[in-house]
Amino acid sequence: MLKMLKGIWIMGMMSALLALVACDNQRIVELEEGVSSEADVRARFGEPEKIWDAANGGRTLEYNRQPAGYQNYMITIGADGKMSALRQVLSKENFTKVQPAMMMEDVRKMLGKPMKITPFEQLREIHYDWRYRDGVNTADSKIFTVVFNPDLRVVSTRSMRDPALEPNQ
Repeated sequence: MLKMLKGIWIMGMMSALLALVACDNQRIVELEEGVSSEADVRARFGEPEKIWDAANGGRTLEYNRQPAGYQNYMITIGADGKMSALRQVLSKENFTKVQPAMMMEDVRKMLGKPMKITPFEQLREIHYDWRYRDGVNTADSKIFTVVFNPDLRVVSTRSMRDPALEPNQ
């Protein structure tokens, strides 16, 4: 019974994710770098999760798709008010940029809000987890973890297969 319920839950989540991905793809197609304004971005994506200061007087709008999704988008608005970049930041390329001793806020600015934050008091660690796809299939779902020390600096990183996809033992 538990196995069947888990299967139904996974199927429901997959349906919701497919709808979200289709919507995001449509929103992205409707925006053009150097032409679309911040108002255009907000009309399609809504209120950002967070707004970060960007270079040259611009701003970066964070659009989070965690915990159920596989993407986090960073959309940069230049000082002229026009969109200058739209990036999906949960990628192996960005994960390799996370280095020991980096500050937690710098990682957060790079990858967006994690799907889960877990403090381990006895280990004196905080783990940030992001769900991402290492391919195009649901079976390629993985979790990228960054481990921080009490000074909020990176200690280590790792990727593993998403345990939500593992069959019950």
